[in-house]
Amino acid sequence: MVLVTGSSGLVGSHLISFLLKEGGKVRAMYHSKHPEIVHQNLEWFKGDILDVLDLEDAMKDVAQVYHCAAIVSFNPKDKELLYKTNVEGTANVVNACLDGGIEKLLYVSSVAALGRTREDKPIDETMTWSEATGNSEYGKTKYLAEMEVWRGIGEGLNAVIINPTIILGAADWNKGSAGIFKSVYNEFPWFTNGISGFVDVADVVKAMVLLMNSNIVAQRFIANGDNVSYKDLFTMIAVAFGKKPPTKKVTKTIAEIVWRVEAIKGFITGKKPLLTKETAHTAQLKVHFNNGKLLKALPALQYTPLNISVNRICLELKQIHNLK
Repeated sequence: MVLVTGSSGLVGSHLISFLLKEGGKVRAMYHSKHPEIVHQNLEWFKGDILDVLDLEDAMKDVAQVYHCAAIVSFNPKDKELLYKTNVEGTANVVNACLDGGIEKLLYVSSVAALGRTREDKPIDETMTWSEATGNSEYGKTKYLAEMEVWRGIGEGLNAVIINPTIILGAADWNKGSAGIFKSVYNEFPWFTNGISGFVDVADVVKAMVLLMNSNIVAQRFIANGDNVSYKDLFTMIAVAFGKKPPTKKVTKTIAEIVWRVEAIKGFITGKKPLLTKETAHTAQLKVHFNNGKLLKALPALQYTPLNISVNRICLELKQIHNLK
């Protein structure tokens, strides 16, 4: 039996589908609502990673644990929730794995834990978050969560960490990275010249399963399909949707104005801002990620070309959201 936390999220849901197709038996842990998936080898488990008793029950008769549950937010109002879920929750998962005699834990971290404010050279696994290189509380919580995993490794737990770049996949596009596709579909006119790494969720899942079923432990790996500009990605998505690509460039000055306006709007309406100080800054950065370590460790892994991923995801989103 395999346990997956965060089963309703982008990575968790795609991981479950992959494992079931491979004939695996999955216990999927969810917090409030799970996808309407029924399978003879799938067991849904309602629980909270902040509840140690829930985790104890969830790990009964389990050999492997994929810890995907996390809060992804760059909203200052979510700071306490980020630390509770990402850091304390991961500490609980690590402790439960140690107590339950779990054979292996795979933790889904993020390149945000490596410190993304670096433009002088490609980011690799030797780097880590610091006050100088990290520009988000989210990144700091993922770094601290990794420290909990390393603590567990020091106490005898077999564990491995994967650090995906921005994950692209079909899901609820009202939240998470899938929101990129919604913005382009609605012909949002703005773009930046920033560069980042992007990776297909299907490739992340394949890498996770390969790492889990290998003898690799006590290491971290960047999962990155390609480094491209936001403008090129948005244009690629627009073409796939048959929409107008963005044409207006966001300068640093405009970004500074917009995030402040969004903060005021959020304060008045109570809604989460579309752009924050952190995301405005990140979108301007030209950051490259080195994916060589994972490809060397897993020769069977091949990344899907970005244009093929985008075309597939756009088709899947059209079906999910009944788009023409």
